[in-house]
Amino acid sequence: MDTKKVAKIFKALSHPNRLELYLKIAEAHEAGFQSGSECFITDIIDCLNIGAPTISHHIKELANAELITTEKRGKFLVCKINEELVDEVSRMLTLKHK
Repeated sequence: MDTKKVAKIFKALSHPNRLELYLKIAEAHEAGFQSGSECFITDIIDCLNIGAPTISHHIKELANAELITTEKRGKFLVCKINEELVDEVSRMLTLKHK
């Protein structure tokens, strides 16, 4: 994995609110593993005590770093963890390469 990509990932996660949002999406991902591993942002927005425009900005940053993917379903936004990227970063951090 190239260092510029890794730096972009860590930069996206360096903001406390963005990290908290990512972790909430990851929790929903784990809890819903059997049912498709996706998170409706409306399900977690109240937990964060952050305004909708700010959450939208943070989601955009997480998506730009490829940590999550997003999909609109009607008026709802669904986020999914990019498991391949998480696995790749994990391997890099533990120095385990394919």
